[in-house]
Amino acid sequence: MKVKAFGIAREILGNSSLFIEPDTVSTVGELKAFLYEKYPDMLKLKTMAIAVDQSYASDEVNLTEDAEIVIIPPVSGG
Repeated sequence: MKVKAFGIAREILGNSSLFIEPDTVSTVGELKAFLYEKYPDMLKLKTMAIAVDQSYASDEVNLTEDAEIVIIPPVSGG
């Protein structure tokens, strides 16, 4: 499955997208745990939301191989 990243999350991953084998994670919560383990700098983010098919998703949401998955890092503005 393809996971897109923006802002500081993209910098931490070193790319604007990440490919994860579908059998590696099955829920948003498992995806977060995978990201924190593989990319420990993600733990430094104050907040991190995951969107699935253009909607914010809770940790219980199931992921499918064809879902649009996006990491949304903290956003600052003025």
